[in-house]
Amino acid sequence: MTKLQAIPKPEFEQRWRTLQQKMAEQDLDVLIAHGDEADPANVRYLSDYWPLFETGGVAIGRTGDPVLLIGPESLTFARTRSAIPAIRQILEYRESAEPAYPGMALSSLETVLGELAHKRPIRRIGIAGLSVMPVTVYQTIDRAKGQAELVRADDVLAEMRAIKSPHEIELMREAFRISEIATEEVLKQMKPGMTEQEGVGIAQAAMYANGAEYEGHPTYVLSGVHSTHAIGRPSPKPLERGELIQLNIGARVGGYSSSVGRPVCFGPMPRLMRELVQFGLDAHHKTMELMQAGAPARDVVLKFEEFVKANGYGDYLLYGPCHAIGLMEVERPWMESTSDYLLDENMTFQVDTFLYTDTFGLRWEDGVRVTRSGVEMLSQRRLEVLEL
Repeated sequence: MTKLQAIPKPEFEQRWRTLQQKMAEQDLDVLIAHGDEADPANVRYLSDYWPLFETGGVAIGRTGDPVLLIGPESLTFARTRSAIPAIRQILEYRESAEPAYPGMALSSLETVLGELAHKRPIRRIGIAGLSVMPVTVYQTIDRAKGQAELVRADDVLAEMRAIKSPHEIELMREAFRISEIATEEVLKQMKPGMTEQEGVGIAQAAMYANGAEYEGHPTYVLSGVHSTHAIGRPSPKPLERGELIQLNIGARVGGYSSSVGRPVCFGPMPRLMRELVQFGLDAHHKTMELMQAGAPARDVVLKFEEFVKANGYGDYLLYGPCHAIGLMEVERPWMESTSDYLLDENMTFQVDTFLYTDTFGLRWEDGVRVTRSGVEMLSQRRLEVLEL
């Protein structure tokens, strides 16, 4: 059976119609979604286009089909990737070096808005992706809007993206399958004396060899004091015996991300390290025990934090215990003590259990799909204390 590699075109068309229904509810005449190479989620969700060097956007009116907004250099690339037939090159979506492109015939956002108006006045324009939108693009929208009001509309798309379709879940399952293969290859080939960066190379080779289109996020092979980094990049530091190594390996398939996190040590772990690693695994399972459709997200967090503190590890906790995953490895909604939503079936989360001391840190991380009675684990191999 052929594995799904991309969201089918009819599903994109359904997304456009659902979005237009939500725009009507929010009294939005036009919505402009923004994305870039690092955070393409909203644009890829609506078009399957993933910009690089340049930025990208999708503009959609209350009726009709959307328009893909790209920079001057990406037209042939966009034509091979976009689920949206209408593509417009806009100067301000260019790369950050800001070439002028003299003599090139380009479109304008004023013209695009005119196309989307369908002879109706545009009163309110929603912007999704404002947190990653450059000032230059925002100023272009502001100039083009005329008398229309600009409003933030991130929640409109975030709500749509929170519940995953069967096709989305299929792509995520495949991404996690590849991530587990890559993790296994790293555990098999990684040796003392290798650098963190060499460990990343093993993971990348395995991901691409097994069908990944890209990494779901920068791969973590962080050792010793570097393992305390909640967010970090691999370095030329050699891997050494007796120190904790934080592995976080994630493949991307059809736009959908994954990540598998495992703490590893060459040789027996020192006693205090092993105790914390084992407790982290216990807390990891505790989070999943608390999750099911209908559960208040806040309660999952509060009960997780209570469990950690009751066992004397409250000072080792930076955040937790979950964030959503899909087109981004970290996306809305986070699961925090202030969260005011209920978990729903087919929401997908990363159960991310990160504990750290002054000298080492550990992360157990796995993807889950929320079900009526609990969770489906999208990754679950090597959930054990790993002493190589």
